[in-house]
Parts: sequence; C-alpha cells; structure tokens
Amino acid sequence: MSVTIREYNEQDLPVITDIWNEVVDEGMAFPQTEPMTLEQAKQFFAEQDFTAVSQDENGHVTGLYILHPNNIGRCGHIANASYAVASSLRGKGTGRILVEHSLKKAAELGFGVMQFNAVVANNERALKLYESIGFVKLGVIPQGFRLKNGVYEDIVLFYYPLDKLK
Repeated sequence: MSVTIREYNEQDLPVITDIWNEVVDEGMAFPQTEPMTLEQAKQFFAEQDFTAVSQDENGHVTGLYILHPNNIGRCGHIANASYAVASSLRGKGTGRILVEHSLKKAAELGFGVMQFNAVVANNERALKLYESIGFVKLGVIPQGFRLKNGVYEDIVLFYYPLDKLK
C-alpha cells in the first residue's frame, strides 16, 4: 500500500475524528476517556503545532498524527506526538511512516527531542516500532495507565534525539 503524508485540512475532520475516537474508545492507548465531537476535534487539531494525515493511493485518509511541545519554557524544545491509524489498516506500515514523518517535522519546527510520556506496556506493536526506529527507552511507570476495563497497566517512556536525523 502506498501512503503519503500531508497536513490536515478541515475536510479531513470527520474522518480523523472518527479514527481518533476509535482509539479513545478502545481504551488502550490514549488518555482521553470520552470521544470528541466534531466541534471539539476542530479546535483540538487546530491547536497542535502540526496535524498530519496519511492517505492511500486513492486519497483515502488512513491515519493521523498530532505534534506539539511536550512542555513549555525551558523544556519547550522537547516535542510530543500521538498517532492513530484506522483499525482496519493497522499492521501495514502506516504507523512507521507517520512516526518517521513526525520526527522530520519536529526537527523542521525546531524541536531537539521527541519524547513519549505514556506508551502503554501492552501495546507491543508500538513498543517494537519505536525501538526499531531508534527511540531510547527511559523507564517504566508501574500502573501508569488505566485501561478501559479498569485494570492498570505500566507505561513506558521513550525519547529520540532529533539531531540523529542530521
């Protein structure tokens, strides 16, 4: 499957909102507990430093990422990103393309590091992907994430120095 990445536009909102809400509803990756309305999504995606969509060769949106500072001020050079791929298309390489694009975009926007604060430990695909790209595992926070079923799962912290891209 051929995948391209581009900046989102307002016409993408219904599809990317559905993809995002699908991940929220699964309750195994994003911290949000409630789905976003279209109006909330419009504001949320617009507030990011960059929101990108992946699309297939037919122009269908297949996933997205958001990119923003992980913190402010003296820590504002550290980026953070979140990724969502339509469930029917997972495991086909779109996630890797989104992550690699987000690293380049973060560097382009002047960030020095990408940090992930809460990769759920049972998200084996994400863990393998990040490690294969070269993210460094910082550590584990025991029971840092509450799954949809109420069970607590560990979260893993990662970082990637963006100067590796030069």
